[in-house]
Amino acid sequence: MEAMPQPEGPTEIIATEFQIGQDNIEGQAPFPFDIHNPVFAISAGSAVLFTLGTVILQYATAVPPIDGVAQSSGIELVFTGLRDSLTSNLDWFFLLAGNIFVLLSLGLIFSPLGKIRLGGPEATPDFTYTGWFAMLFAAGMGIGLMFYGVSEPLGHFQAAFDGPTVEDGVRTDWAPLNGAEGDEAAARRLGMAATIFHWGLHPWAIYAVVALSLALFAYNKGLPLTLRSVFYPLFGEAVWGWPGHIIDVLAVLATLFGLATSLGLGAEQAAAGLEFLLGLTASGTTKIVLIIAITFVATMSVVLGVEKGVKRLSEINMILAVILLFFVIAVGPTMAIITGFFGNLGAYAKELIPLSNPFGRTDDNFRQGWTAFYWAWWISWSPFVGMFIARVSRGRTVREFLIAVLIVPSLISVLWMTALGGTAVSLTQGGVSTITDAALELKLFEMLSHLPLTAITSFVGIVLVIVFFVTSSDSGSLVIDTISAGGKVNSPVPQRIFWCSIEGLVAIALLLGGGLTALQAMAVSAGFPFTLVLLGACWAMVKGLIAERRELA
Repeated sequence: MEAMPQPEGPTEIIATEFQIGQDNIEGQAPFPFDIHNPVFAISAGSAVLFTLGTVILQYATAVPPIDGVAQSSGIELVFTGLRDSLTSNLDWFFLLAGNIFVLLSLGLIFSPLGKIRLGGPEATPDFTYTGWFAMLFAAGMGIGLMFYGVSEPLGHFQAAFDGPTVEDGVRTDWAPLNGAEGDEAAARRLGMAATIFHWGLHPWAIYAVVALSLALFAYNKGLPLTLRSVFYPLFGEAVWGWPGHIIDVLAVLATLFGLATSLGLGAEQAAAGLEFLLGLTASGTTKIVLIIAITFVATMSVVLGVEKGVKRLSEINMILAVILLFFVIAVGPTMAIITGFFGNLGAYAKELIPLSNPFGRTDDNFRQGWTAFYWAWWISWSPFVGMFIARVSRGRTVREFLIAVLIVPSLISVLWMTALGGTAVSLTQGGVSTITDAALELKLFEMLSHLPLTAITSFVGIVLVIVFFVTSSDSGSLVIDTISAGGKVNSPVPQRIFWCSIEGLVAIALLLGGGLTALQAMAVSAGFPFTLVLLGACWAMVKGLIAERRELA
């Protein structure tokens, strides 16, 4: 069983004695399995123990309500402290790393290394542009765009308009940079610039670095499609031992917790949408039932594979997202959205360097609570999204790949945030207060309630959340299974089902153990160690590209 097609044309094949699957354990009872030893055992064992431990501690440390007010349990307080500690102490590190990924990606686009083709000089793309873009976007940040598409631009606008507040010499507000107190137009520009900063070049550069590294060493160097392969230029044959085991285990756990964060957000918003539309109570039980049901659908998609399952769902989701987007543009403040798209790009360009600066700033809440969390979340997603993008990007040149992964999705994100977030801001400026007052997960539906065809658009919104949920879960399961199977892409179906189920269980455990705070805490915790891995991958990737360039010359 080969992990990847052989390179087509002259490439710098790495001569290694390692054979894909040589450390795997295979069997047939009670079901077929083909797992890498010890990556699968450590990763699966850690995930199962974490899930059981979180649920047990949630009930063991539960605190009765006081005067009818719910109290945080002991495990919830642990998650809160973990998140706050990491984001407040390591914000500079996350921001610096994000800047490195962006600069490297842009540099490669304009360098001669951009001419290198993934898969060899004679390789051809496996998917059309339409299918490729749909999978890139749906896997990359679908649930996040639905959850934060209205709430984040509106929140930043309000915080910027209110301006800085200082208590005991410390800023307590959440405004980006220095805010824009009392100036609606300036606050709107700054709020949109801050939002685009979190959904534009930086997150997609993180994905691009991982995806390009994996694609290069799998398609051009002939190594397995696992994170450890990227580090061959640094570790040599030792990468097949414990250094590689550690890298792959970190990749699996980062992916699990990053996905669990997104699945938890999806469950929160889907439950809120059902309550808004149908009156169903958005209780913890409802969210758990949603996770179980959608995980089942994701499992069916995983069984079908990339071509029949993930690709089709991604294309359906893209069509629905485009319909919702153009509906909002058509019936919302159309001219404000169209002009705002270009104005927001200009505001983003103007504020990009100040927002990227990790030092000498006073907006601690924004920088730590928003940016540091986002960078850690994107990094924890990067093994999954990066490997998935690599798997569907064979045949593209490095330049074509980076432009597609970095620029195109960023522009789509700008349009999405401008349409949904800009409409919410316009309604708020016009005197509507219900969107501002709604909970985070309800803001999208509250905004849609002020537009025509509310029931239909809200239903489409719920479907989008659910299908984004499914595409994230199924593509994530395929990626985790590839890593834990030692680079084999055709491992037995029961393994894919196992990982899909584990993702759902981790999301349920985190929702029970602290809700959104717990989800954020684990995303940050998984993102920190993997940031170190990605910085090493940048160095190894450049070395690999230079060697490939010499081979072509």
